[in-house]
Amino acid sequence: MATPHIEAEKGDFARTVLMPGDSLRAKFIAENYLGDARQVNGVRGMLGYTGLYKGEKVSVMASGMGVPSIGIYSYELFRFYDVENIVRIGTAGAVDERLSVGDVVIAMSAATNSNYAAQYRLPGTPAPTADFSLLMTAYQAAELLGKRVYVGSVLTSDTFYDDADSLREWQKIGILAIEMECAALYLNAARLGKKALTICTISDCPFTGESASSETRQTAFRDMMQIGLDMAAGV
Repeated sequence: MATPHIEAEKGDFARTVLMPGDSLRAKFIAENYLGDARQVNGVRGMLGYTGLYKGEKVSVMASGMGVPSIGIYSYELFRFYDVENIVRIGTAGAVDERLSVGDVVIAMSAATNSNYAAQYRLPGTPAPTADFSLLMTAYQAAELLGKRVYVGSVLTSDTFYDDADSLREWQKIGILAIEMECAALYLNAARLGKKALTICTISDCPFTGESASSETRQTAFRDMMQIGLDMAAGV
């Protein structure tokens, strides 16, 4: 039962899907971590794979960049493919100056400047929040791997190149990092009664100019991949 954006059949996806933004990162994870991996989606170049990790069925599929893109793909996976858990594994820019390139952030909640939640016609402002059980499983997986992670709030922004220098203002209320997808994922999960989590690796530090290359972003940020896979095998 294909959707407008996913060609897979019912049952092709595991209950838990890891979602990097980049299709090449999805391909890298499938080829390097999953056993018996097979491609289940290629529509619009948005690659998706399902295979085995530690004996458990796990899927990985790209989300594309930004709120509208992950909004589409996560909704279709939750709504039409019986996916229960989606874990975004992507990159983010540091807002908290303790963070450096390569550090891992787990998003407990997401502030946003997106208008995505307007569709729900709520009489107030929602608070996009991770599922606690997924968050705890990921945190425990990181501890077992001996990996340090930062847990807190991120900012989901609709703009990558922003004319306004507003990061200092977000820094004042404890935002750890800025990315472009988390809030939409959390809102979709909440609306559909599903579970979601975001695990990000810091790829650039706007205040210092430190930045990772595109190749590094695709293949070298393995801590978040390992944490995501270990938690997927445990939920």
